[in-house]
Amino acid sequence: MDALLTALDTALRTLFTTHHASQPCPTLPERQTELAPAEKRLAASLMRVNHVGEVCAQALYTAQALATTNPALRAHFTRACIEETDHLAWTEQRLRELGSRTSLLNPLWYAGAFGLGLLAGRLGDPISLGFVVETEVQVGAHLQSHLQRLPEGDHASRAIVAQMHDDELRHADDAKKAGAVDLPPPVKELMRATARVMTTVAHHV
Repeated sequence: MDALLTALDTALRTLFTTHHASQPCPTLPERQTELAPAEKRLAASLMRVNHVGEVCAQALYTAQALATTNPALRAHFTRACIEETDHLAWTEQRLRELGSRTSLLNPLWYAGAFGLGLLAGRLGDPISLGFVVETEVQVGAHLQSHLQRLPEGDHASRAIVAQMHDDELRHADDAKKAGAVDLPPPVKELMRATARVMTTVAHHV
């Protein structure tokens, strides 16, 4: 019952509250961000996609923590979820600075990711961890592509995305060390296809 209440609390906080990071937002204080209107719209769309990714990360880790019977692994997922809250807060803050908003479909994204995390957790801890590894690797590649697409002058967004990229790859490495198995290629491709749908829709909505 405690685990269920914790999962519900995390969902409500993720979707309906303003988030506060435990670590300062990455910045480049010596580089001032000045954007044209079109650049600002592009940056906002990309940061909205990144925010959706963090909403999904909260759902995935929460579901996996709920599914496992291993207390140490539950603590691992819970810790990762807390660390991802910083990313959630940073992207949310940057969207406000850009005069934009988060995705209107965040409850849908959260529900879908929670279901996937619960399924992965029910398949066993090694597979659940393997799901984390592949998710974080794909997110890392996605963030790297955003570093190439963000306006050169958007130093604020680029600093956030660069830090997120490093953190996601560290989470993947932590999951490998915890006993992850490599997922089959068809599963990885299905995850990529699902991510493409999500990022395309979130870019606009």
